[in-house]
Amino acid sequence: MFVASGSGAGAPVSNPASGGSASPVSSSAGLPAGGGAGLAGTSPVGVMSEGGSGAAGEPASAGAGGAGAATTGAGGVGATVPSADCAPVWPKPSTTTKLSATFEVASVYDGQGQRFVGAGDLGSGSQSENQPPLFELSAGATLKNVVLGSPAADGVHCLGTCTLENVWWEDVGEDAATLKGDSPAQVMRVIGGGALHAADKVFQHNGPGSFIIEGFYVEDFGKLYRSCGNCKQQYARHVEVRGVAAKSGKVLVGVNVNYHDTAVLEDITLCAGTPKPGICDRYTGNADGSEPVKTGSGADGTTCNYAESSIHD
Repeated sequence: MFVASGSGAGAPVSNPASGGSASPVSSSAGLPAGGGAGLAGTSPVGVMSEGGSGAAGEPASAGAGGAGAATTGAGGVGATVPSADCAPVWPKPSTTTKLSATFEVASVYDGQGQRFVGAGDLGSGSQSENQPPLFELSAGATLKNVVLGSPAADGVHCLGTCTLENVWWEDVGEDAATLKGDSPAQVMRVIGGGALHAADKVFQHNGPGSFIIEGFYVEDFGKLYRSCGNCKQQYARHVEVRGVAAKSGKVLVGVNVNYHDTAVLEDITLCAGTPKPGICDRYTGNADGSEPVKTGSGADGTTCNYAESSIHD
């Protein structure tokens, strides 16, 4: 595995011995500007850079276990938040980096618009529930200005409170991102970004705590968010979805009534000209691995909370 430590734009990749234990980063509602100089520093083993014409990044010298030059910066993600007409500007990375092992983020990692794809054990492109992720975030970590291409394995795993800012998935693998951890106080925030082509779920909530999704664009998906319906350990989970634009999906949120989940949805745009997804489905979850039973859908003022006026066509 690889460990990224440090904070701020362009934090270099360091080897696992360097650690990194910055305090959790509190997020703001706006998207970062991105951009800046390219990455410089040591390229870890298993990271292979491909081409690129972004802003200059100085070649890195190979350190212990190093494998050549660092990637050049992409000059910023260059994407915008979803507009009311559902026409987001998708990022166009000039650099693609292949990961053959999970990239661990200890504090803050700013990818400056690079695309990352899986290779080797991370490159099967399957829908297996047991795949490792491309990125694993320690409690309190932030991942920002990153594009996940295809194959993306199991996307991003958060081991506790975490923030994903301006992260884009070009083709969701098994899941785009999963909140694990075991603290009821943990919060996963997704700010900006977007995802395409999720055969099942985009965001999976397995641990306890809260999940917040703001200013996100999603297209061609099964569920935007699902509170785990059949995990061995079950909890009360809470989700807030605000300022999201959705196109060609089945349902935005799936939650478990019997575990006292709650969902709050505000300012949702359902893109015109495509089948409209459901807003909130309610299930009876279980801890034995069987398929959870859907028991209802729509606002009920207890589990699924939203006003019809906050859902826009």
